Amino acid sequence: QVLKKAYDRFCERTQEAYLEYCRENREWLDDYALFMTLKDLHQGKPWYEWREDLKSRDIRAMEQIRIMCAKEIDFWTMTQYLFAKQWKAVKQYAAQKGIRIIGDIPIYVSMDSADVWADPELFELDEDLKPVNVAGCPPDAFTADGQLWGNPLFKWDVMEQDGFSWWLRRVKHLSELFDVIRIDHFRGFESYYAIPAGDENAKNGQWKKGPGLKLFNTLEEKLGKLHIIVEDLGFLTPEVLQMVKDSGYPGMKLLQFAFDGGNDNIYLPHNHIKNSVVYTGSHDNDTILGWALHAPVHALQYAVEYLRLDQREGYNWGMMKAAWASVSELSVVTMQDLLDLGSEARMNTPSTTGGNWKWRMKKGAYHGGLSEKLRHMMYVYGRLR
Repeated sequence: QVLKKAYDRFCERTQEAYLEYCRENREWLDDYALFMTLKDLHQGKPWYEWREDLKSRDIRAMEQIRIMCAKEIDFWTMTQYLFAKQWKAVKQYAAQKGIRIIGDIPIYVSMDSADVWADPELFELDEDLKPVNVAGCPPDAFTADGQLWGNPLFKWDVMEQDGFSWWLRRVKHLSELFDVIRIDHFRGFESYYAIPAGDENAKNGQWKKGPGLKLFNTLEEKLGKLHIIVEDLGFLTPEVLQMVKDSGYPGMKLLQFAFDGGNDNIYLPHNHIKNSVVYTGSHDNDTILGWALHAPVHALQYAVEYLRLDQREGYNWGMMKAAWASVSELSVVTMQDLLDLGSEARMNTPSTTGGNWKWRMKKGAYHGGLSEKLRHMMYVYGRLR
């Protein structure tokens, strides 16, 4: 309702900057605004449950909606413009403070998205626009049924035929939003797990070849040098490891994964390489204090011995020190760990719905004393820039 009021006021004056934004982003913005308008008209139902002519984007039906719902379409366009304007101000302010922003790009998109509705020919859909195969991960030691994500898979051969234009638009836009892009599930570009649509679990999936570095070579050829971090976690084959190495992009080293195995574990600090990014944990992990409470006994004992963790100092500070001391080019720790928080502050639990991404730092939680301590640590470990 607040945005609706903002829109009414927005329309009271000419917005040349808004019109320019619409022209510059027409490739994706028109489809997005039309999609959101139709979604509202259908009380939030997914596009594949709309009537046939809207589901299949019949030309005449689209023209009628554009005429009948011009104001609603313009509203959704305006919300994107306002976000872009505000985000640009945030990014400029961060840059003035010497802060670079890392943004995340998931490999897949949702079935109920403007992307799939607008370009169904780029995805593994049948003639009725239903998924043939969906994304996920095979069973492993932690999940007997595997992981069934349910996202529609790309038709990589079709994408390659038009020069990966969909990916070019996507990465170009994100490069304008962020200074560095972290690409999720990077191994899926080497080979991806395809699960028959309708299956209740991921047991019957098959591995299929992805585009490999052909995609990224095309992206850099068209867009120039990209600043990318690759999420190279999970089921890693020699082919995946070679692709990461050949790409030249830094991969991820998660310390919470380091202590469940032997001394050859690639996440242990003595096995880190300079061209990498060390994390205490990602958004999918518990906080360090939460991890220490729930980790297998042998893993915690190994971590305590290896890192000389001390409860008086706090296990979180011991592990963060290990990240800062790592040879990895970049070190990432979470605000929750800096604030000595437990599982109640966990950001996300994979394969669950509800309760995720809700943590917020309270005003005053980050104080001058903590700032000075962090600055001193950066000096000690040679990470002041």
